[in-house]
Amino acid sequence: MLKFFRVASLVEGTSYLLILCVTLGFISRDYVSSLGMGHGVLFIVYLLLSILVTRQQGWSIRVWLLLFLSAFIPFAFVPVEMFLQKEIRKNPSFA
Repeated sequence: MLKFFRVASLVEGTSYLLILCVTLGFISRDYVSSLGMGHGVLFIVYLLLSILVTRQQGWSIRVWLLLFLSAFIPFAFVPVEMFLQKEIRKNPSFA
């Protein structure tokens, strides 16, 4: 489940950056509804998986809050990815 959460984190973070690219004018506003809907679904998946993985790994509420808040900060999925890689290396049986 941890590896699946890693993938969801990377995809959700990338979709957030795409939404920001629309806001900044790098991507046409014609794609707002499709990108917005996709990002919304990915955000909900990320949120649910973060709760499940936090329970499975026995992490504190502080760790979950940091994971949750990182979904609102551009490029914060990079430190989350580094944290998740460290957790997988520490205990590969949970991956």
